[in-house]
This record gives sequence, C-alpha cells and structure tokens, in this order.
Amino acid sequence: MKAIIYEKYGSPDVLQFKEIEKPTPKDDDVLVKVYAASLNAYDWHLLRADPFLVRLMDGGFFRPKIKILGADIAGQVETIGKNVAQFKPSDEVFGDMSGCGGGFAEYVCAPENRLVLKPTKMTFEEAAAIPMAAVTALQGLRDKGQIKPGQKVLINGASGGVGTFAVQIAKSLGAEVTAVCSAGKIEMVRSLGADQIIDYTQEDFTKSEQRYDLILAANGYHPILDYRRVLSPKGIYVMSGGSMAQMFQALLLGPWISMIGNKKMCAVSAKPNQKDLAFIKELIESGKIKPVIDKRYPLKEVADAIRYLEEGHARGKIVITVGLNNKT
Repeated sequence: MKAIIYEKYGSPDVLQFKEIEKPTPKDDDVLVKVYAASLNAYDWHLLRADPFLVRLMDGGFFRPKIKILGADIAGQVETIGKNVAQFKPSDEVFGDMSGCGGGFAEYVCAPENRLVLKPTKMTFEEAAAIPMAAVTALQGLRDKGQIKPGQKVLINGASGGVGTFAVQIAKSLGAEVTAVCSAGKIEMVRSLGADQIIDYTQEDFTKSEQRYDLILAANGYHPILDYRRVLSPKGIYVMSGGSMAQMFQALLLGPWISMIGNKKMCAVSAKPNQKDLAFIKELIESGKIKPVIDKRYPLKEVADAIRYLEEGHARGKIVITVGLNNKT
C-alpha cells in the first residue's frame, strides 16, 4: 500500500511517499480501507516534536514512535479481528487514531473502540474532517467548560478546525455565542450560528467591558490574565490550542490562578472517545453541526497540506483524499 511515512523529526520535507506492507489486524482491530483523512495541529506537533514534551507523550524520545501520521480517518471496513463485535466488512466508518496514527495511508488498523459508523448522507471527506476537532470542542465546552444553556460563551479562533465545531456545539447546547475571527472569515463563521462576531484585527475583546461565562481559546494569543479579566464571576477559561506561550501558561499558571479566586483556568487535551464521537454523529444527523472544509490534497501532497496548515489561516479543516472511490 502507499503511505506517507517519516523516520525522523523535522519539517514537512522529511515526509516520504512510499510503498509499504499492508497492515494485518489484531484480534481487537478493524482493517479500514482509507478513503479520506484530515489534518490537525496534532500532526505537525508530532512531525516537528514541538513542543519537546511531544517526545514523552505520543512521540518517541530520539525518533518518531508513530511512523505514519494522520489521526482522523474515514473509510470502509475490509476485515475484522476475531474479537470485533461492533463492525463487519463493508461497513463505512470514521474515527480518531490519535496515539496510534496511520491515517495518511491506503489502509490502517484501528482499534474497534476508536470507530463509529459514518453518517449515511455524508461523504468520506466530510466524515474525515470531524473526529479530533469536534471531540476536542465537545470535551472543552462540556467537560472542562461545564457549559450551560443561556451562558455567554466566547470562542477565540472560531474559524479554525476546533473553532468551527465549537461555535456550532455551543449553540446546540443553548449558549449565546460570540466568535472571534478575522474580517475575511466573518460570513463563514456567521453561517455557523454565532450570535456576535468580533474581528480581532479591529477590536481586542480582552479590553472590552463584556464578560463571559466561558471562553474557549482554540487559537490566537492573549496572556492568561487578560482572559481572566473578561470572565464573569465563576467563569471558566479553557485553552484548546494556540501558541506555545499560551499552552504553557494554561498548564503551569492556570492551576495556580484557579486556586486564588473564583475563576477557573484550564486546558483540554482531547482523548479519543467512542461515545463522544457517537454524540457528535447524532448532532450531525440532526443538522445541528456540520464540518467546514477549506482545502483538499491528494495523499502524495501531505507535506504541502501541512505547510498550509502551519500558516495558520485555514478555514475549518484540511482534508487528505486517499481512496479513488470517495463516494457518499
């Protein structure tokens, strides 16, 4: 099978498009013929081992432990291990392979509990754009942010992969949503249901008099104390992405700041969860959320796709088309 592999950390230049052996599923695995995958910041963090802590988590210390990147996948079940009970050959599925990798290839072996049946009216490309970003948004808003109907919620980085899902999920859970993005993305974000939109090139929301019950920071940099200032009493700030400085502030300063006041500052590191992905599927099938796809690249051009993602201007998700029969 064809795959994109890497054997050392570095820029997208280290990625190789090669023919390798097709994987064989273990007893609890499903062999999926991949029709589409999608990119996440997670992929380029692994590629570059940046921040360094990546080497101690899903990466290897000296060289990559995961040789094939790609967490989000959508495809068709080809064969199953003897212990698999939820799926059968020919089922159309999608899922999150973070921690395992393998999505940027024609086939991948996925643990049964990483997959959910694909929405029947959705293309493989659309399904591949969902898993990690949507579940991150859900876990950030619901689990870390403790979102409640009627709350004022601000999404910073509302036009990116996590942000586009966060706007829609927050609305579906009954919140009043303020979205922060650039001028060129305002109409797209408005179409997702945002109640108010702030163009960050014209207005700094951290200096306004408005207060928010929950802030999800999916991108863009502001010092953690600036976020704290615009939280309402007992408000919650959740960091789900952004600059290295923002990540370290949330992880190191957040717990301390939370102890000295009534405002909570935390970070979300989404974990693959079959029940959460099934919940996202229900929201999709009920028409409450939809994926936003910016660009599509063929498998052999994953390096170019990552370069585009790293520029930080993508609207929604970047999809990698793998199989030839990318049908609904």
